[in-house]
Order: sequence, then C-alpha cells, then structure tokens
Amino acid sequence: MKIKLTSVMVNDQEKALKFYTEILGFVKKTEIPMGEHKWLTVVSKEEQDGVELVLEPLGFAPAKIYQRELFNAGIPATAFNVDDINKEYERLTSLGVTFSMKPTQMGPVTLAVFDDTCGNNLQIFQV
Repeated sequence: MKIKLTSVMVNDQEKALKFYTEILGFVKKTEIPMGEHKWLTVVSKEEQDGVELVLEPLGFAPAKIYQRELFNAGIPATAFNVDDINKEYERLTSLGVTFSMKPTQMGPVTLAVFDDTCGNNLQIFQV
C-alpha cells in the first residue's frame, strides 16, 4: 500500500494554485474541469511522479466548519518536509507569508506553522 494522493481543502482553488506554485514552489500536475470546480493537483518539483496534493474545493458545508475550526485552533491541515527550515522560513517570510509559529525545536524535529491564505495553517518541518 502506498500513498499517491492526499488533499487539503481550500476556499479558492485559483488562489490556492497561485500560492502553492508561486510561493511554495510546487508544480501543477493535473487540472480537469468538473463543473463549478476542478480536479486540481500539485506535486513537488523534486518528485513530480510522487504524491499528488489535491487542492480540494470547499463544496460541502460541514467541511467549511471543519476547516475554520482547525485554523482557529492553530492546527495545521498538513505538513511538508524541508531540508533547511530556517532558510525556508526566511524565503517564505520574504515573500510575505505569515507565520503563527516561527521555527521551533521540538525534540528531534524543528517545525514552523504558516497561513496558506486559503483557509489553512500549514506546517513545515525538518528532522
């Protein structure tokens, strides 16, 4: 069993695509119109045949509540591994990304949390 697809709910697919590609550096893999929304995925530049992240539209009312409550509680919707968290923190900060938690050592892991501008807290971490 392998993980090939996972998703993050976003309140605006176009805004999310711009943030996840232009700011975070992912690459658009799939875009298929599906009525009001689309099947939209991004992948890591380094692993373009790896796990795809679906930028999932918030079309289900309970999902909106769930996303809002996770965000308000400061809980990340997902996490991304980085090689140098301090360098990535500086890069993202210089691009205007808002962090609610600066790089913080927690045992063997250093992590930071930021706002993806589409309704989610995201976490980056370095082991």
